[in-house]
Amino acid sequence: MNKKVFACLLALVMLLGLVAVPAAAKAEGEEAKDIVILYTNDVHCGIADNIGYAGLARVKAAYEAAGKEVILVDNGDSVQGDVIGTLSKGEALVELMNEVGYDVAVPGNHEFDYGMDQFNKNVSLAKFQYVCCNFLNDNGEAVLKPYTIIEKGGKKVAFVGIDTPESFTKSTPTYFQDGEGNFIFSFCEGNKGQDLYDKVQETVDAARAEGADYVIALAHLGIDSQSSPWMSTEVITNTTGIDAMLDGHSHSVISGEAVKNKDGNDVILTSTGTKLANVGIFTITGEGKMSSMLLDADAIQFISAVGVLTDDNGAGEAVTAAIAKNEELVNTVVAKTAVTLTTTDPVAVDEKGNAIRIVRNQETNLGDLCADAYRAMGNTDIAFVNGGGIRANIEEGDITYGQIIKVHPFGNALCTVEATGQEILDALEMSVASMPGESGGFLHVSGLKFTVDLNVESTVVKDEMKMFVEVAGDRRVKDVEVLQEDGTYAPLDPNKTYTLACHNYLLKDMGDGYTMFADNNFLSEDVMLDNQVLINYIVEVLGGTVGGEYVDPYGQGRITIIPKA
Repeated sequence: MNKKVFACLLALVMLLGLVAVPAAAKAEGEEAKDIVILYTNDVHCGIADNIGYAGLARVKAAYEAAGKEVILVDNGDSVQGDVIGTLSKGEALVELMNEVGYDVAVPGNHEFDYGMDQFNKNVSLAKFQYVCCNFLNDNGEAVLKPYTIIEKGGKKVAFVGIDTPESFTKSTPTYFQDGEGNFIFSFCEGNKGQDLYDKVQETVDAARAEGADYVIALAHLGIDSQSSPWMSTEVITNTTGIDAMLDGHSHSVISGEAVKNKDGNDVILTSTGTKLANVGIFTITGEGKMSSMLLDADAIQFISAVGVLTDDNGAGEAVTAAIAKNEELVNTVVAKTAVTLTTTDPVAVDEKGNAIRIVRNQETNLGDLCADAYRAMGNTDIAFVNGGGIRANIEEGDITYGQIIKVHPFGNALCTVEATGQEILDALEMSVASMPGESGGFLHVSGLKFTVDLNVESTVVKDEMKMFVEVAGDRRVKDVEVLQEDGTYAPLDPNKTYTLACHNYLLKDMGDGYTMFADNNFLSEDVMLDNQVLINYIVEVLGGTVGGEYVDPYGQGRITIIPKA
């Protein structure tokens, strides 16, 4: 047995208390049982990926069988990210969470991706409690319960929900507005983070006043610098009374990190990654000691194989049935490709040997293809597609409907609009503001080419909701040229009006903070869904096969990047 397997088995045996305990010791400890909080985040429809919901259910059942007091929680972004979420508008995922036996969850930004009516429906379908302290209506009232208290092992554990204010731009801004464009919801985004810190503190204090022995923050905040001032670390640093923060949003893998709170006390911060790559295990012993750890898919697979984890309480059957409902449509071949179309670097890998995602900070052939599809189907001069809306690679060979939906899982719709050259320039500047870092708002383009000079610091100004306000100084984007009918390029004219194709998320709904087009003259609205745009382009324009013009994984040279010296 290799060291990793042995360590995994030994760790779980110890955690589950499967080692024989003398009867006298059991009797003495009956009133102070361990509380085990199992946690997940950013599942993104990965119901059968890695550990899968069936594996998670087996872990839960094993802890329960070992006499532990078990609570299962989720930290957001479970209902979006694959075909099953798109086709069911998230309902299938909520139903599976019911089957697995979740107790509490906080919504992430992507829980709102199907619109507010569907969000409310999904919340009503949940047999578990959704909590969020900082999601408020226009009267300043919490839309969901700010926190819930669960009593286990003679102790009261409060779960405080916190969702990122980036939900405004990382879901769809208009979902949070009335018909006149006024925001009627808030995520306590103001005052450079202080409004969020104050709301969290108010809620933690209320939970303590109600008798909570422990306060666990269920957060969808993340640790990416672009999420500042709302990062989980910043919320911890500016509050007191939280014992641990179980986090999501940035897909970070954090087994357990001590972060000082406002009083200088340690708060445990932990996060499981994404797609059920890990299950988090947060333990409060009968003596009140707290610790966290992660178990990955390899460990759980081995532990299951040797018979320690056996019972999934029907979760595996529920996952199989949910997948089967979509199988026929998902497997229908709609086109072909002679080249691999990518969102990742074909050469570079990270320290774990995984391909590095580049679709959010540089040109790729799949980004070019998607943008070309919008320009062709919209019959416009220029087209944009945000990198955050291009979610999966397509391997050489047959292309199925399921693969297309994996590329475009959000169900956005084609729109066309008149836009000035200046608005185009502002959008491009917004697009590259985070470079060389990633941004879901990074734009892939069709009908344009330009240069980005990273030696120029971004001067894009955004408001408290991360919405575009202006470019206040020097610009990074240079030498912007527009494709002409004869195949040549000409300089973009800031004073000229061009036709632009993209989707409702960006053009109408100000997704990713693009405010410059919402009031423009729309030539067409909500013509067809994004996945159908891509299918129609490949079938009708390319003759059913993506060919050699897209062979270079780094694209056709539309975006030239000058690295920082």
